[in-house]
Amino acid sequence: MDMKRDYYEDIQLLDSKVLWFWFLILIASLIILPFLIPNYYIYMVNYMAVNVIVTVGLNILVGYTGQISLGHAGFFAIGAFITVLSMTNLHLPFLLALLLAAFVAAFFGFILGLPALRLKGPYLAIATLGFGLAITQVIGRWQIFGGRMGLEAPGLTLQGLFFSGGSYTLESDRQLYFLIIPIAFVLTTAARNLMKTRVGRAFIAIRDSDIAAETMGVNTVYYKTLAFAISAFYTGIAGGLYAFLIGFINPSSFSFILSIYFLTFVIVGGLGSIFGSIMGGITMTWLILKLDKVQELPYLGDILSAFSERWMSVTGFPNISSIIFGLIIILIVLFEPLGLYGFWIRTKIYWKTWPF
Repeated sequence: MDMKRDYYEDIQLLDSKVLWFWFLILIASLIILPFLIPNYYIYMVNYMAVNVIVTVGLNILVGYTGQISLGHAGFFAIGAFITVLSMTNLHLPFLLALLLAAFVAAFFGFILGLPALRLKGPYLAIATLGFGLAITQVIGRWQIFGGRMGLEAPGLTLQGLFFSGGSYTLESDRQLYFLIIPIAFVLTTAARNLMKTRVGRAFIAIRDSDIAAETMGVNTVYYKTLAFAISAFYTGIAGGLYAFLIGFINPSSFSFILSIYFLTFVIVGGLGSIFGSIMGGITMTWLILKLDKVQELPYLGDILSAFSERWMSVTGFPNISSIIFGLIIILIVLFEPLGLYGFWIRTKIYWKTWPF
């Protein structure tokens, strides 16, 4: 019988030798991977890891707490710009600048969480949307953030105990890989364990029924604002990493569409599932990068180009990716509300009961 007898059994990373075996295989594969694949695919994996961090953080808010947000591109921008400015103007080391940016994003998340105490559903969505739009406008008009021209990320040098008091400069995507992947792993594990604690159970109780949760003694004011702060913290970390992954940031990179993409990652991966967040972040990032080059696909690219010229105009061709994203969301909601995580559960059940 699969029964937990102790709290530490509930939060332990893996609970069987089989899972530990596959986990070690995964770790070994991640270590070897950047030495076996071309540089572009390393960049793709780094981009996936950044989006996984955002998706996990947003899922804590949307999937586990039941709050909606269409303004996470704003937190993403805060993380990116504050990290770069902290390093260039305050001369802070990268890790300290990244944490500072994450806490600044968490502070704005706490502020944005205050309307969640009185707003729900589409009203809360509009409030968060206004925040996201306001952040990009402020960043674009203040010269300290580079104005419309944006900012260039400085050279990335790590300093601290791991380098015996010295420093190590990251100059390639392969080197950046060994920074982004460990951070993504730590934050994902922390989110998974957070959901097993009293805080996580309070989030879930608010999602299911905030009135019932408050009746049972859950401080909804505290936990709703905390959920926004934690989600913004994760997104701020991701934004700081994104700045150095891309090398250059400007306000146009953090548009309303980016917030929609983030929400899409959560829905496609599966609401209320950390593993689903990983699947959604990886799958949809891969799809975004591939759709940018859809015109290069044999046969399909020619068909889509002809369709765009006939019905959408040539300039409308880039909107093919948005159309496909919209169709994916509709199909997921209609046929599998649990997203990719639901497909994973169905597959596990099928093979456990095969051939019956």
